[in-house]
Amino acid sequence: MATPRRDATEAEIAAMASGIRLRIIRLTYSEALTNKELAERLDRDPATTLHHVRRLVDTGFLEALPPRRGTRGAKEIPYRSTGLSWHLDARDRGIDQAIFEAYLAEIADVGLDHVQQTRMVVQVPDEQIAEFEERLMELLDDFITRPLDPDAKRTAIYLSKYPSR
Repeated sequence: MATPRRDATEAEIAAMASGIRLRIIRLTYSEALTNKELAERLDRDPATTLHHVRRLVDTGFLEALPPRRGTRGAKEIPYRSTGLSWHLDARDRGIDQAIFEAYLAEIADVGLDHVQQTRMVVQVPDEQIAEFEERLMELLDDFITRPLDPDAKRTAIYLSKYPSR
């Protein structure tokens, strides 16, 4: 059975309604990164990135870890994703565009040569759609709840279901 998700609050939805913030959540999923490191990976200004980081901390999507000293001795605060976004149900709540924008930006970063794509059409009777969706979520839940292996290759997945005409 797929993990139950709770409805996202308005503040959580507003925080997730940004492609850049969704990318920050993904980047910090298995690796704590400082604001400077995030800005470099996202090719953004650190001040702009810090605005997004603070919004994600305030809404519980990121947690600040204990400060550390950077290469030049400056105090740096690493941030790590709390995994909250996986436990929320925000479907049909206005974040679809942000999810798609984050996906396109991530694909642009890695290049199409590194993307394995497939598409298919299945015919699922109306009374079996819920089962189909539940089984997909069970598979994803199984992998998301496994312990993190720091040596494992990071793999991102974008899944879209839509009517085929």
